[in-house]
Amino acid sequence: MIEKKNIAILGSTGSIGTQALDVVRLHADKFQIEVLTAQNNADLLIEQAAEFKPNTVVIGNEDLYDQVQSALDPLDIKVYCGEKALASIAEMDTVDLVLTALVGYAGLKPTIKAIEAGKNIALANKETLVVAGELITELARNKGVNIYPVDSEHSAIFQCIVGEFHNPIEKIILTASGGPFRGKSKQELLAVTKAQALKHPNWDMGAKITIDSASLMNKGLEVIEAKWLFGLNTNQIDVIVHPQSIIHSIVQFEDGSMKAQMGLPDMKLPIQYAMGYPERLKSNFPRFNFLDYPALTFEQPDIKTFRNLQLAFDALKAGGNVPCVLNAANEVAVASFLKDEIGFLEMSDVVEQCMAEIDFIKKPTYEDYVSTDTQTRIKAKEIINK
Repeated sequence: MIEKKNIAILGSTGSIGTQALDVVRLHADKFQIEVLTAQNNADLLIEQAAEFKPNTVVIGNEDLYDQVQSALDPLDIKVYCGEKALASIAEMDTVDLVLTALVGYAGLKPTIKAIEAGKNIALANKETLVVAGELITELARNKGVNIYPVDSEHSAIFQCIVGEFHNPIEKIILTASGGPFRGKSKQELLAVTKAQALKHPNWDMGAKITIDSASLMNKGLEVIEAKWLFGLNTNQIDVIVHPQSIIHSIVQFEDGSMKAQMGLPDMKLPIQYAMGYPERLKSNFPRFNFLDYPALTFEQPDIKTFRNLQLAFDALKAGGNVPCVLNAANEVAVASFLKDEIGFLEMSDVVEQCMAEIDFIKKPTYEDYVSTDTQTRIKAKEIINK
């Protein structure tokens, strides 16, 4: 009998988490859910726990503990709450793989704890590597832990280099859809609304990542993540706009040949690949047909209008705690945009100002990242409220 892989899903009620559970439903013979966590969506967490019968559940919002506990007590499921429980749950002996599907900076501490406990990581939380890439990759190396990327672009790169690990990469090309505002001028973007920004042309994602995609910050964060995942220099990473989102990214090797990973835009495929690696598990996902897409097109990203992508490259070149500043300022800016407190283009202004004003630390410790994140959030809110 094949031993099932025990999975902990951190952020099971979000877009990635719910799709990961779809994969588990498809492959109940391969995966067992050991841990589920959510921040606020107690109702869905209870529903998921009742279906998948995990050993343990964590609700981040402590005010919701009683609701979750009373619902799951008859099912003999352990229930914990709060940030400390979230961080420590990833260390459980029974967990084989931790899928980090939390949004934003919140994913950093639980991921560190899981790596310290020797758990392999399926990483859907790009901010972990953006904020503390050097610390995370060094820790993973020391602990012999594998980090399997879940982002479609990084999964594509990973799939292209399987079997090529001895062949140096000349460069990688991350593809971007261009978002809902591709081709629009700065003048047109001044009037953009939250509702328009939340309509992504190809992907179905949570609010924060959808706004990041519209502003090209998502691609900027992916550039930083790629540097750490694949051990690259800044000049080895390119970004190209590919509106159809069929080619998910490309690797160019030193002989000039290129490998691309293609498919319909469906996050379940990279999630399944990360969870099942090194196996390619059979799926019933829709198949790509070339005749449905007679033309695949490519263009340069407009970094003058969509400044976030350039700011991310600048942060990567600067190094130290600057990517941490970029991430924290962006999280505050996106939250303010979603509350109609600032305009679409003003998000870049907030990020740029924070990058200029927060003190630079060349070799940050974990405590430095925590302090930088806190200071940047305070500074970003001051800028917004001026």
